[in-house]
Amino acid sequence: MTFHTGTLAPRNGLIRLLVALLSLALAGCAVGPKYTPVKPEAPKKWHTKLQEGLTARRPDPQTLAHWWTTLNDPVLSSLEARAVKGNLDLKKALARIREARALRGIEKARLFPWLDASGSAQEIRTSAYSTEKTMGKKRRGEESKLYRVGFDSSWELDIFGGTRRSIQAAQAELEATRGGLHDVLVSLLAEVALNYVEVRTYQERLRAARTNLKAQQHIYELNLSRYRAGLIDELAVQQSRYVLENTRAQIPTLETGLERAENRLAVLLGEKPGALHRELAPNRTIPVPPVKVAVGIPADTLRHRPDVRRAERELAAATARIGVAKSELYPKFNLSGTIGLESVSTGHLWEWVSRTSGFGLNVLWKIFHAGALRQNIKVQTARQKQAFLQYKSTILKALEEVENALVAYAKEQQRLASLRSAVKAARLAYEIAWDRYKAGLVDFTDVLDAERSLQSYQDKLAQSEGAVTSNLVRLYKALGGGWKCLEPVAEKSDK
Repeated sequence: MTFHTGTLAPRNGLIRLLVALLSLALAGCAVGPKYTPVKPEAPKKWHTKLQEGLTARRPDPQTLAHWWTTLNDPVLSSLEARAVKGNLDLKKALARIREARALRGIEKARLFPWLDASGSAQEIRTSAYSTEKTMGKKRRGEESKLYRVGFDSSWELDIFGGTRRSIQAAQAELEATRGGLHDVLVSLLAEVALNYVEVRTYQERLRAARTNLKAQQHIYELNLSRYRAGLIDELAVQQSRYVLENTRAQIPTLETGLERAENRLAVLLGEKPGALHRELAPNRTIPVPPVKVAVGIPADTLRHRPDVRRAERELAAATARIGVAKSELYPKFNLSGTIGLESVSTGHLWEWVSRTSGFGLNVLWKIFHAGALRQNIKVQTARQKQAFLQYKSTILKALEEVENALVAYAKEQQRLASLRSAVKAARLAYEIAWDRYKAGLVDFTDVLDAERSLQSYQDKLAQSEGAVTSNLVRLYKALGGGWKCLEPVAEKSDK
């Protein structure tokens, strides 16, 4: 129902009523639950035993913000900087922040009066037969003109805090969007590093395969010449040939993997596939992790991870939405006013006596909506519960990700140490077998077995070296490293 109190109450009574309503609007409490920030529940220490250089010391903020610099690879550092500037997903995340900030501005605008200007010019002509007295008589209809200009204003008083709750929700959603931006950045920096390490790993594997191919070509040619000289039978020739061709067959697969990694890296930087091939062509060693890596304690990680911060802000927004829904149960008060000029001629339009004005208070109260308002409160309450469960799920997944990264990093280093020993032993075994074969003490089968073992262990060693560095990258990602490096860019870009 709507009341126009400007016509139902004396002027002085209306003024007193307005003063009372304004006092309520300024001092009134917002309906709905008041949000209290939740703190993540974290274990006191990691379940995984910290070893192989991992320590519980709190990470240096600057190191965590630019963790890729610990790998001491200038090419990687350059790629990371370019990815922050050119990645399209990151630009979309920045645009979402601008959208969220604008939506918050729309909600804030509801706290203030709205003012509209209007103007009109009308020319009205009545019918010559508009009354019975004029029927059958010859005459012209009457013409008149009316000019109007003025301002209309309206202001909804936020007595029960529905607008304030909407602003709180919009603010929390803006902060959640910022958390989403930081989460995108953490993933981007990790993906750039992972693909870069993959490029260097493929290059190392290709280098080893081509070196082996060259050596096997020499062995094949040597066996072929010895066979033609009648010193050995054809079996050794064919054995050396299939080993040669098997190595040759591996090279196209490795080249395909290298091409894909380089193309993916270019796209991450917002560039076309193939744009980085020349830059990455010079073979560099796989980046080596630092000797010590500080990971802190679980509570530090949960406070730092952007996905946990985003989930908490989404919970805050969902809580504020309950208040918005509850405010619909109460009446809404809207002040309206108009002031303007009105005249039948433009010559008198701007005179003081042509002024018009009006003022009123409108009250709207949704009395009966068949339970829809209370059902909406239940909807928002259920969504808050979902947001809370999502927050708890995010914490568990964060802890799981870090625990897995800790295990993978430590165990892969142990595997790497064993593979280095295996390569050393396989190389020595190959040299012994080759010397004995040339001396005629063993047949070529022993050389063949030793050669295949050496080649296999060399390839596994290259993959393990890349895996150790990749696992360090995943560990820094799990710790939430990297997002603070964008803070100056984000503040500048989302204004």
